[in-house]
Amino acid sequence: MIWCVRARTARGGVPIVADFHAVGAGACRLLNSHPPRSRGGNEDSERGPIVAKSVKLLLTENVDNLGIVGDVVNVRIGYARNFLLPRGLATEPSDELLEQLAEKRKQAEKELAELRKQREALIKKIDGLELTMSRSCNDAGHLYGSVTQQDIASALTELEYPVQPREVRLSHTIKRIDTYDVLIKFDSDLEATIKLWVVADRELDTEREEMEFDNEGNLIEKPAVQADSEGDADQEPAPAEAAPSE
Repeated sequence: MIWCVRARTARGGVPIVADFHAVGAGACRLLNSHPPRSRGGNEDSERGPIVAKSVKLLLTENVDNLGIVGDVVNVRIGYARNFLLPRGLATEPSDELLEQLAEKRKQAEKELAELRKQREALIKKIDGLELTMSRSCNDAGHLYGSVTQQDIASALTELEYPVQPREVRLSHTIKRIDTYDVLIKFDSDLEATIKLWVVADRELDTEREEMEFDNEGNLIEKPAVQADSEGDADQEPAPAEAAPSE
């Protein structure tokens, strides 16, 4: 590994900061092979130079949502510079490296096929599954907090259905007592829907008037309802008595 130095330029090509990254020599050459290019061929354009937006790399390890070892991928310069290259996950493509990674790629493909087989079996088990989670809430059914992807994934894993939080897809935040359809998605063609029951951890007093508090946590006292005065207000006034004639 070597330290790759690449200066970023402001208007007029004046260096303003340099990026230092420990990357392979080939990858360093690759990044530096994308010099700024001007707009319309004019290096002194008022808008300044444009830096190439993407670069082609060879993956040396499996990368989630990108590819497996041996794949040649196009990625944004920033993703390559800040993530893939410093972590040794990718390098400059070459026929020699492709041959060196051939055996490692076969092993990765074998593991990927086995993982897919396991997920297909898991999908069949959890599709239509009903999961109940107990949560604290007020008498109106509003949760003190929310049910997260991590909560659902952990509950399924405890039932021996291994699911990662990123594989739980929620269309909205779960913040009240109710039933929800939750999508579990491993891949574009590997998904299942479970029924989630979020229930209260106690019996709710639905007839109890909910208390309200101000920003400082003090109870807001509501004025008492005057039943008698309201009753009188609802009655029509009695007609005035006619004055006696003389």
